[in-house]
Amino acid sequence: MNSTSHNPFHRLLALQILGVFCFLFGLPACAASPLQEGDDIVGAGAHFSWIIFNKLKPELEQMSGRKISLYGKNSMLGQGCNAGIKTAKLSNDKRDTFGFVCCALSDEEIKKNNLIVYPIAHEPVLILLNKSNPVQDLSKQQVRDIFSGKITNWKNVGGKNQPIVVVTRLHCKKRPGHWKRILPEADRFRADRINVKSADEMSQRVNDFPGAIGHIGSTWIFEAGDKTKSITVDGIKPTADNIKQGHYPFYRKLSAVTTTNPNPDVVRIIRETQTGPAFRQLARQFELLPLN
Repeated sequence: MNSTSHNPFHRLLALQILGVFCFLFGLPACAASPLQEGDDIVGAGAHFSWIIFNKLKPELEQMSGRKISLYGKNSMLGQGCNAGIKTAKLSNDKRDTFGFVCCALSDEEIKKNNLIVYPIAHEPVLILLNKSNPVQDLSKQQVRDIFSGKITNWKNVGGKNQPIVVVTRLHCKKRPGHWKRILPEADRFRADRINVKSADEMSQRVNDFPGAIGHIGSTWIFEAGDKTKSITVDGIKPTADNIKQGHYPFYRKLSAVTTTNPNPDVVRIIRETQTGPAFRQLARQFELLPLN
């Protein structure tokens, strides 16, 4: 029997995913979807940008006088950035929508989809290890050699005599930035690796394997009892200031997206997210480098 059917979190998550797909594709089975209720502004997309909007939601609703419905927790099935773009394009005179992405978009993709991109922040990409691993720092080259498969045992970088388990989430393969700052192409990563489809699964796999290494955004909220830790790279911590100074090499760009003719209320919400005091506080909490 599938244990997912007995897990309340998984049932809720499945309903959220169904709601997003119903909204995106207009499936008739979803007529009662909460995405279609009332005068909500609907936002959907990548988990790591969702974190920002979700944390700021009370302030944004008060400022705009509009209810905001957000979808993107865990960005299951790799639909994060793509769902953000599709949601943004559904905006019209009957519904107000916007999307959020965790990868930079090329000029060609922006033009093709008739989008406006609103940069929010650069987010550190953490190099994630299991807490049982004594390694606390790797050089940038060592990180790349581990993910590529040139280094396959922790003893070669000052750790235990233990095989390295590489865990990757190589989403948005045609978009620049993000994990490509580790290695520029998917086929450069070690062939015998564990590929995951969500940040939640990334965290779980590094929890599961003492010899694991993975990568995850700094806005990921770790739970009590997690067996994971982030490490320094060349002795540099993954902070906003170190990204700004060009010292920390792994990061990605979080943005919101709309059509070229967005509702003013949607623009106000995004602008407040980009520049408001509540966002500045959130940026300090997650070591985000604001881009506005």
